[in-house]
Amino acid sequence: MSESRAGRTAVVLGGTQGLGKEIVKTLAAKGTTVYLSGRTHESADAAAKEIGQGTIGLALDLSMPETIAESLSSVPSVDDLIIAAIERDANTLANYDVAAAIRLVTLKLVGYTEAVHALRSRLTPQASIVLFGGLALLRAYPGSTTVSTVNGGIVGIVNSLATELAPIRVNAIHPGIIGDSPFWEGKDNSPVINRTPLGRLVTMAEIVDSVEFLLNNTGINGVNLAVDGGWLLK
Repeated sequence: MSESRAGRTAVVLGGTQGLGKEIVKTLAAKGTTVYLSGRTHESADAAAKEIGQGTIGLALDLSMPETIAESLSSVPSVDDLIIAAIERDANTLANYDVAAAIRLVTLKLVGYTEAVHALRSRLTPQASIVLFGGLALLRAYPGSTTVSTVNGGIVGIVNSLATELAPIRVNAIHPGIIGDSPFWEGKDNSPVINRTPLGRLVTMAEIVDSVEFLLNNTGINGVNLAVDGGWLLK
């Protein structure tokens, strides 16, 4: 998608690395003023300086929801809100880490919702929100109990917020394995590729393009979009 986004303001929570950073780069290159968040001022400011184009860094930790409103206090208005922050968690029943589980549940369910709550009065009438879940909600694996649960919770958040914030649109992306992402690149992903009809893994560019689609298409609302190359079909 090549259209200009000049004059818009976006907030990307979880924008200092990986997929979130690619989203920031794409939006900023098209003229959007982007506020990106990292867990520390240092990480956020470093990413904003690297990306340039007027990008602004914010220190924000979604796992500490009581601090979110203050962390977002400098944002004047929001046309596009993308919450891409995630935390990897392989928490098996045999070695169940209660603190890690609570942190992830808080980050994804309470933190995501509180961020929307904190910015609610500054969302423009045509604002759009894109949240990030993941296909562990449907493709569970040993150790994914918390991950699968919170990603399923994103479906519920999309449904409730799209209703409560109407006519502001709320959607979510649920990626499969992203082959060229820092976490997955270099790993043996052949078992997933072999059961993916596309014959390959999706790319970060394709996920970013999907985010832009959800932001730009004013007829799309309340959608939980799987971007997985057809992996769920087999």
